[in-house]
Amino acid sequence: MRAALVRLRRGTDLPVAFGGLIEDTVDAADTGTGRGTVGQRGGRRVRIAELSGTGTHVLRGLTIASGSGLGGKAIALSRPCAVTDYRVSRHISHEYDVAVETEGLRSVLAVPVVVRRRVRGVLYGALRSAQPLGDRALAAAVAAARDVEQSLVVRDEAHDLLATAREPVPGPGASGAWEQIREAHGALRALAPRVLDPTLRAELLSVCGQLATAGATMTPPARPVSLAPREVDVLACVAGGATNATTAERLGLRPETVKGYLRSAMRKLGAHTRLEAVVAARRAGLLP
Repeated sequence: MRAALVRLRRGTDLPVAFGGLIEDTVDAADTGTGRGTVGQRGGRRVRIAELSGTGTHVLRGLTIASGSGLGGKAIALSRPCAVTDYRVSRHISHEYDVAVETEGLRSVLAVPVVVRRRVRGVLYGALRSAQPLGDRALAAAVAAARDVEQSLVVRDEAHDLLATAREPVPGPGASGAWEQIREAHGALRALAPRVLDPTLRAELLSVCGQLATAGATMTPPARPVSLAPREVDVLACVAGGATNATTAERLGLRPETVKGYLRSAMRKLGAHTRLEAVVAARRAGLLP
């Protein structure tokens, strides 16, 4: 979200940007200041958590209910909305006027973050003067929202894969279950470099290590081998039957680069074929 807001400001003349993600909570009574959730609205709400270019902190922590204010309208309609002068606009409700006025905002646009047809957050861009917001500003805001959407998709995939990978490790005779574990391991390895959150990325790699170690207990011990992270990523894809072209697409690499990593891994493992490399990596505890 923070990176998307910076991109929005850099790509436009908008001096202020802010946003947040949906929270599933029970509504509280409106305090009359624009803080807290507006009463008599649904429990799903956006909490403004990231600010860029603001002069005060009045917007931080503001909670936006669906249908309330400009952002709430964008949530309810699941499409971008804008006003030329927030405080006098007749096209929105005015529950948040105190916060908007305190920050000195006039022209404001709001773009929903939508993942799989479900609104997950809202990005705002604003001017401190009342003037129309052009197509350039709207396009930049939509592009910034798409960045957040892609990050949320990756995060969702990561959490789903982690849930799968944390299931009990099957016994030696459960070949079908082991194939699922190996598929999850390969998917986690391919996904980890795309995860921007360093904590989540470290968690993904930690689970990959646990899966690989569990696999090593099922095979005879082998001599210690150290592979580069990308070499393990390539082998994990190869173990799932992926071609060099498919592996390159999954990992965001060029096919020639994949071939280089594969050759290097094979040399370190003393393997002469792709299959031998996978088997050696499993015996070394590098793959499940």
